[in-house]
Amino acid sequence: MGRHTPVGTRAFLDTGPAFLDTGPGRAIMVPSAPPDTTRWSELVQRYIFVRVLQTIVALWAVSIIVFALARITGNPLDTLLSFESTEEDRVRVAAAWGLDRPLYVQYFTFIGNAFRGEFGESFKWRRSARSLVIDRLPATLALAGLAIAIATLLAVPIGVITAVKRDSVFDYGGKALALIGQAAPPFWLGLVLIWIFGVALDLVPTSGRSGGTSYILPAVSLGLFWVAALMRLIRSSMLDALDSEYVKLARVKGLPEWKVIWKHTLRNAAIAPITYFGIILGSLMVGSVSIETVFAWPGVGFLAFQSVLARDFPVIQTVVLLFSVIYIVTNLVIDILYAYLDPRIRYG
Repeated sequence: MGRHTPVGTRAFLDTGPAFLDTGPGRAIMVPSAPPDTTRWSELVQRYIFVRVLQTIVALWAVSIIVFALARITGNPLDTLLSFESTEEDRVRVAAAWGLDRPLYVQYFTFIGNAFRGEFGESFKWRRSARSLVIDRLPATLALAGLAIAIATLLAVPIGVITAVKRDSVFDYGGKALALIGQAAPPFWLGLVLIWIFGVALDLVPTSGRSGGTSYILPAVSLGLFWVAALMRLIRSSMLDALDSEYVKLARVKGLPEWKVIWKHTLRNAAIAPITYFGIILGSLMVGSVSIETVFAWPGVGFLAFQSVLARDFPVIQTVVLLFSVIYIVTNLVIDILYAYLDPRIRYG
């Protein structure tokens, strides 16, 4: 049987012994050749170089898209000036903010300033867009970090147990939880939690960032959706790992079952879930827009929502570029970590 090589930059190499067919019912085991570490290092370096170029192109494309979409929302002069403003006022304000220039001039001005770390002054808040985002970023990162912790602490044990107890009550319960979790949008879940725990029971704050308890509802709303997705992925990876030869060998050697499951099996089944963390982190940053708006959380997501309403181009562009950088760089780092998590993986 010929070996199939997946399409893309990742390919999997067989590291175990090969079998040479010498006739009907006869085969000779041929030891595999030792890996060429120099060649592997060259492939990884080339892969990193290509991915960095792809990252630059992707960010350039994002800058064009967000620049165009921001201006589709309308003219910011409508929010900067009152209805009683004269045409002279509109011309004067447009010239002051550079809105009277051609779009391509505005775009290249934006790109040139971005390379220097300057993204312009906010139309609404009258301060640097960069400083606005930096001030709001810690709140978003804290919320995203807590949501990831909730998703991990719940998804890992549930995913492992449902895989080990396959076709049992635990497995069916886990499948039901995954179905409900994937079907419930985070913003809808947030509204339900506000109604139950904030309004009806009056146990926790329903908006703002006013202490440790104010993190509970937004973090749970943001994290529960990813519990379902991560749990399903862990269960699937665990089922594949449980059927492998090294697990059977570990059991034959008499290792305790907990050690077989939680050390050997989970470690080898963790490659796909760890990869998925890159997607989760990027999605949490983007998904924070709806959750932060529902809970009036003073983060970057709520800042983006306010900026869109105010047609604040500099802030919108800064936020979207920040989200794009986090998402793309995170996935790049995760891809590079592939080779260190599994030596069988090479890049070419």
